[in-house]
Amino acid sequence: MRVKFDEQLKELHVELIKMGSLCEEAISLSAKALEGGPEAEALARKVSPLEYEIDQKEREIEGRCMRLLLQQQPVATDLRIVSAALRMISDLERIGDQAADIAELTPYITEETAQKELPISQMARCAVSMVTGSVDAFVREDLDLARKIIQEDDQVDAYFSEIKEELIQCIVEKTIEPKAVLDLLMAAKYFERIGDHAVNVAEWVEYSITGVHKSSEHHGIGFYEENA
Repeated sequence: MRVKFDEQLKELHVELIKMGSLCEEAISLSAKALEGGPEAEALARKVSPLEYEIDQKEREIEGRCMRLLLQQQPVATDLRIVSAALRMISDLERIGDQAADIAELTPYITEETAQKELPISQMARCAVSMVTGSVDAFVREDLDLARKIIQEDDQVDAYFSEIKEELIQCIVEKTIEPKAVLDLLMAAKYFERIGDHAVNVAEWVEYSITGVHKSSEHHGIGFYEENA
């Protein structure tokens, strides 16, 4: 039974990596589309099918987790891992939604606007790195990496603040249409939320390893913590 459970756990890890990769691709495509150019709309159109795949993957992994819980006899550590995975896929699904929301803004951002020197691409790369790192931390059971990802959110937040200030300046100087400013600010906000979801994933990784979840320490989340 233990060997079978370990094999199914490895399969769960593989599926989570696939879901994380789909999220990474969706974020990267939406960020590239925001840069404008002749291929911008074509790139943006590729995001919606990825969002669908991410939704499908969430349902598949949820079913896999439930079978693990019902068909096997998991010990406390196993229960933490599976329950953490169930929470993580919810955040990964939201990341897919937000990548699609960013892609939908592409038609409203003009070439001139896209060429403004805003660190949106850098913000997107940082968000992608956080998503990749948080899933890797789960698969590798790497507590240090999970905590590193949580700290990296400060950089995403810093990018958002910088973009917001620069867009305010654009309004003052009337160098960008107000509607375009709102679209760009909304795109930056979606990237900032993606960073937040990556932090959530990393915090569930931390819980799967330690048995304690930072934001829920006093609400029973640490129920399955082992004494051994």
